[in-house]
Amino acid sequence: MKKTLAATLIAAAAVAASGSVAFAGKLEEVQKRGKIIVGTGSTNAPWHYIDEKGELKGFDVAVSKIIAKSLFNDDTKIEFVDQSADARIANLVTDKVDITCQFITVTPQRALQVEFTAPYYREGVGLLVSPKSKYKTLEELKAAGSSVTVSMLQNVFAEEFTHKALPEATVDQYESQDLVAQAVNSGRVDAAVIDASNIRWLVKQDPEKYIDIGYYWQPMTYSCAVKKGDQEWLNWLNTTIQEAIAGVNFDDYAKAYNEYFGIELAPPAIGVPVEFR
Repeated sequence: MKKTLAATLIAAAAVAASGSVAFAGKLEEVQKRGKIIVGTGSTNAPWHYIDEKGELKGFDVAVSKIIAKSLFNDDTKIEFVDQSADARIANLVTDKVDITCQFITVTPQRALQVEFTAPYYREGVGLLVSPKSKYKTLEELKAAGSSVTVSMLQNVFAEEFTHKALPEATVDQYESQDLVAQAVNSGRVDAAVIDASNIRWLVKQDPEKYIDIGYYWQPMTYSCAVKKGDQEWLNWLNTTIQEAIAGVNFDDYAKAYNEYFGIELAPPAIGVPVEFR
């Protein structure tokens, strides 16, 4: 009986040991591989785009590099998978990528499919105008009522979103974001309703061509996403992103924020963390 019990315990230990290897978490898998595989895009500045040198750039790319640097002390230990927006979740659940960082809006419906990290940006829509426009403030646009025409990316919520800020404006919908901005350039519309991040990028690139009137609404949260079921991986990523925004890696985050949005962030206040005040 004793021999049988001992043999059983040894066998159980062997199974447990093999199981710990077979079911090692994503964090251990990435560390052993020596690089992180990140799903992102390449066609939507300032989030991700190919620059004149043929290099992948953008704020999503910068956040991904902060994650790689935090894990390997080397932001080049990373492989980017160029994916379309509709592959952001699919590539996670099929293990083609370790994480998706691709201007993905957090929604309760998506949270049924993937886990979201701590947020790294809060998006919204704003109003972009030309210096040549006769309306250069929100008050002027509102006062002009139905005589104002704005451009916006084609979608079922275009008029609903616009009328939250400009209740009487006429909405012209366009198939792409560049056409939305071009409508402002050509004078076909008085203003463009466009993502705040795109406004900041356009103004930073060409301040003589565009004006950000400084009013934003319709908030949306951007986070990276990971496959469900690995709390250790999610906890580590949350720590990394949180410390980039408000801790030891703030300088890297602030540098990227200024590069892509043209805004210098104030350093986190010393003392009680803002989350607990």
